[in-house]
Amino acid sequence: MKNLPISIFALMVFLLAGCNIDAQKNEQPIAKNKATIEVIQFHSEHRCVSCLKIENLTRTTLAKHFPSVSFLLVNVDEKKNEKLAEKFEAAGTALFLYNPKTGKKKDLTDFAFMKEGDEKKFEAELKKYIDDFIKS
Repeated sequence: MKNLPISIFALMVFLLAGCNIDAQKNEQPIAKNKATIEVIQFHSEHRCVSCLKIENLTRTTLAKHFPSVSFLLVNVDEKKNEKLAEKFEAAGTALFLYNPKTGKKKDLTDFAFMKEGDEKKFEAELKKYIDDFIKS
């Protein structure tokens, strides 16, 4: 019983460290990621409600249907992301499917803004886009 508080503390430290590792994975450059495909959302420093909603819906859809697909959130205003933003021609909020092995990419920005107000349609259509992208 004397070791119970220490055990709980150790468990909390372990869980928090695991969360930090996951957060760092989202910031990895594309070249280091071994995923078959990736979903990349670009954004500027000052994010609007729609941009935040698109991120939330995308993360939810990936967690539910494609847990192994990487999600990268890239701030186009940061100097370190300049080349990546140029590669995708992203100057603000943009959503892309990307295959790092083939270089193939699909711009889903228009879709994301058109459907961000309807969670069910967003999820269903994003799922279809990803399924089709994986098959092609």
